[in-house]
Amino acid sequence: MPRTADHEERRRQIAAAVCELISEGGLDAVTVARTAASAGISVGLVQHYFRTKDEMLLHAFRYASSRIRSRIEERIRAGIQHRRPISRVLAEAMAELIPLDETRRTEFRVARAFAGRALDVPALAEVDSETARALRDDLAQAVHNGKECGEVVPDLDPWPAAVRLAAVAEGLATQVYRDPSGVNGIPATALSASIIDAELAVVFTGECRQYVAGST
Repeated sequence: MPRTADHEERRRQIAAAVCELISEGGLDAVTVARTAASAGISVGLVQHYFRTKDEMLLHAFRYASSRIRSRIEERIRAGIQHRRPISRVLAEAMAELIPLDETRRTEFRVARAFAGRALDVPALAEVDSETARALRDDLAQAVHNGKECGEVVPDLDPWPAAVRLAAVAEGLATQVYRDPSGVNGIPATALSASIIDAELAVVFTGECRQYVAGST
């Protein structure tokens, strides 16, 4: 295996180990020794790649974020391939942010641990802010694309809509994490879908001209 590939694989192992430790015991469970044991490598090797716990946490956060991003990009590719309206693709993408299974619950715990630590570490706080801004940018672009194809009215400002949708996703993720089985007999998956659909329906009120039969 080339050195660069080995380097990235080791860092991935460590990030996965940190995520697992956070999922099981929170940020306090993350130590160099425990991370090394979980990753199946030596303490010295962990210290070779990451000098501090904050560096490990930052890498774990980026690792978890990249997994979410990969799933969202796959949703977008599938949506384009199957000619789905933007609102449907966006609904599926937003659902990837909600902790509806063990993978997403782990990612949520990592994100929350990172955000908590970022309150006291400016360098981490900037990464946390950049990640939030990137989500808003993506949502605003989706709304803008919706305006171009006819799903969104021309005079709607994408940015307030993006902030609102981001806030809904963030708040919904917290609610689902606290009550993973759902609320008042409504399963979490169905509840999440209905809330996301209701919020998107406020923004995406039209029909995509691109997919209307006979349109050019």
